[in-house]
Amino acid sequence: MTLTVKPIAILDDNYAWFLRDEATGVTAVMDAAVVGPIEDFVKAEGGRLDWLLITHHHGDHIAGIAELAARTGAKVAGNAQDAARLPKLDVAVKPGDVFALGASEAQIIDTPGHTHGHISWYFPSGETLLCADTLFAAGCGRLLEGTPAEMFASLQKLAALPEATKVCCGHEYTLSNIRYALSVEPDNAALQAFAERAKALRAEGKPTVPTTIGLEQAINPFLHARDVKHFAELRLGKDNFR
Repeated sequence: MTLTVKPIAILDDNYAWFLRDEATGVTAVMDAAVVGPIEDFVKAEGGRLDWLLITHHHGDHIAGIAELAARTGAKVAGNAQDAARLPKLDVAVKPGDVFALGASEAQIIDTPGHTHGHISWYFPSGETLLCADTLFAAGCGRLLEGTPAEMFASLQKLAALPEATKVCCGHEYTLSNIRYALSVEPDNAALQAFAERAKALRAEGKPTVPTTIGLEQAINPFLHARDVKHFAELRLGKDNFR
């Protein structure tokens, strides 16, 4: 593998992600919401931090970026269309662009729904998708700014990626998502099996992510939505699920 990707558990249930291009040693952290824990993690990985990458503007994904950039000299890259709501960008990317992290290239995918300016970063050579609050393990993000049609289209784009692609999302929401998913698809054997594995991982204090696109295709009810109307019904059901 040309790209190493590791989760960094921060805040109550967030994940930032550490990335290293093994061919060149170039590193990045995606969605750095805090300073101390991320500095500690980077130090344990050798101390090099070249890039701070961003998926969207929410504070629990960007609050540590300005200070980390000042302390480390790392450059910041995020969505040009949302630059007014992001820390100062050294590189402003647009959907459809290709971003080079050393020898590893990320395709920038427009994934609105959770927010208008949400983007996802897909590294084909590393079989890695960093999708923050668009696609979760067995779930998807709330529609805080976007429409059901936008989120449905965003999820369809991500679901079309190769099945081996690792899904690196922004939160540890998996057990809650599984409970809702089982209420929708109680006879889904793949979902039942994943539920047991996820419970065991959390009992050991381990992350349930990344999953894969192939697994999400099997277990995620939002990827099984027939159309926008069906997706909207599922999302409303999750919003009201207790």
